[in-house]
Amino acid sequence: MARRVILMMLALAAMMSLAAQAWLGGDISMMTSNARSGVIYKDSCGVTVDPYDLFKQQGWNMMRVRLFVDPGNAPGAHHDQGVCQDLDYVIDLCRTIRARGFEVMLDFHYSDTWADPAKQFTPKRWEGLNAQTLADSIYRYTRHCLKALKAAGVEPATIQVGNEVTFGMDWPVGRVDPMNDDNWDAFTGLLKAGCRACREVCPAAGIIIHTEKAGVWPMTRNYYDRLAAAGVDYDIIGLSYYPMWHGTIPNLGVTLNSLAERYPDKPVMIVEAAYYYQHDGVNRGEEDFTHCLPGTIEGQREFTAQLVNELNRHDNVTGLFWWFPEENSYGTPWQGRFGLNRGLFNSSTGCALPALYEMSRFKQ
Repeated sequence: MARRVILMMLALAAMMSLAAQAWLGGDISMMTSNARSGVIYKDSCGVTVDPYDLFKQQGWNMMRVRLFVDPGNAPGAHHDQGVCQDLDYVIDLCRTIRARGFEVMLDFHYSDTWADPAKQFTPKRWEGLNAQTLADSIYRYTRHCLKALKAAGVEPATIQVGNEVTFGMDWPVGRVDPMNDDNWDAFTGLLKAGCRACREVCPAAGIIIHTEKAGVWPMTRNYYDRLAAAGVDYDIIGLSYYPMWHGTIPNLGVTLNSLAERYPDKPVMIVEAAYYYQHDGVNRGEEDFTHCLPGTIEGQREFTAQLVNELNRHDNVTGLFWWFPEENSYGTPWQGRFGLNRGLFNSSTGCALPALYEMSRFKQ
């Protein structure tokens, strides 16, 4: 009982510290791979720079890093998309991040490959397990990873227990729907196992539960209501926001206001946001550009300006993180041909884009 009280007090103190500061940064999980490939980064004037120095100059103070269970088991095409972050890779990158003066947000995917609303594949090592055994495996794996990070001197300040887990994780065992009552005991059992490991190993870290229906308030409400009913122990509501999937910025504002009213004790972080600096505006898959700004350098800048303006209106929002800001192929054999074009550097020139500088106004 005494240990539990101490852990609770440490968690409360950590949350007070986290909530008192605005956190700005990005998911830079490919930074090590880019460095190995010889990518060249420049500022907006075309001067070659160290990207960490540029991020620091723009007020960034925390970097997000994803962690896969066994990325070697991912399909080959996913490796080409950036699935390579095993524990050794993550420890090495986090050492660089901390040495450069940033805090770390660790993003557990609990999968061998991409985990998102459309796919939450169970790692090969856990296939066929029942809910209880899977929860125990998540607990032991989370403890192992966090203890390794602590031993390396890179304890994370915040930890995501799962990535975009609106519809659960480790399907089919942990699959859920916020609008449906089925299977929530199994799924929340997995979350509780991960959260318990975080509390035990890193009691000062803020625990994030990350979803991606920021544009649909009834679904977001039902989701976090179900976590509250199940007694899931976490600190921060994490949201993804991409306008081509999640609606308008004013609609995001409605969700943020509603979360502040319903969960006043839970800070909110936008742990993923991005928009195109180059796109033809043609809808593909589930993307919808009918309400979006043009996919141009100026359109990306204006999107970022509007997003920052909106987030600055909400006291409960304490973090903003760009997804894949380091996307850049300048200086490599495939220069200018990366493909996504949602980063904060122009792959054709290597120059920082105006959106990077707009981000610096967050909570300033």
